[in-house]
Amino acid sequence: MIRRLTPILLSAFAFLLGWHLLTRYSGIPNFILPSPLSVWMRFLRAVSDGSLLRHTRVTLIEILLGLFAGVLFAVVVGYLLAKSRSLEKALSPYLIASQAIPIIAIAPLLAIWLGPGILSKVVICALIVFFPVLVNTIVGVRAVPTALYDLMNSLHATRAHILWKVEVPASLPVVLGGLRIGATLSVIGAIVGELVDAREGLGYLLRVGDFQYDTPMVFVAVFILIGLALTLYGFVLLLEKRFLKWQK
Repeated sequence: MIRRLTPILLSAFAFLLGWHLLTRYSGIPNFILPSPLSVWMRFLRAVSDGSLLRHTRVTLIEILLGLFAGVLFAVVVGYLLAKSRSLEKALSPYLIASQAIPIIAIAPLLAIWLGPGILSKVVICALIVFFPVLVNTIVGVRAVPTALYDLMNSLHATRAHILWKVEVPASLPVVLGGLRIGATLSVIGAIVGELVDAREGLGYLLRVGDFQYDTPMVFVAVFILIGLALTLYGFVLLLEKRFLKWQK
């Protein structure tokens, strides 16, 4: 465990040292590039007054709800498309077209249609998670070996047995690979929604910090977002270790 963490700790130390030296000897004003100490002090102040925890909780709820909704919808639609070529041909143009529109372009519309509350952020988050998980679900289901279907058919297995005993385990590695991407993108989706219209959340802190030239607060929010993304990514890795033991 210590051996695995050593490269990470060394790289973090080198990053902080370089950042400290840059701010100390470059003459860059603190409101443009704050020092690590300034960011740390601002973090402690935000924690002590409770604002950071409150806004982080709001963003985390949006991320988790959006991630769950996006993954669930993507897996269901992806499975249906994987089993039906005609359905895929009918829906593919619309799915591809939806990815050609930047999410930041439709975020204001969703905020108007769904209101400034949590729902618009959850929908934006789900939309940005949807496509990578959808594609990986289609690829994973279609990659199931034909021999496994032949075996299950020879055993007179039901449709449900084929789904849970063959298709789910065989496609799970690819689907979880898409979930890795979706887990990190979910953070971006929530922040995009909050930057457009929000009174709470880390995106709100980013916007306020920018307007007030509170650059240390901006850095604090960014680092919290990085921490959330890494935590979600690590959780997916734990799921892979738990459910893909048979691959070893």
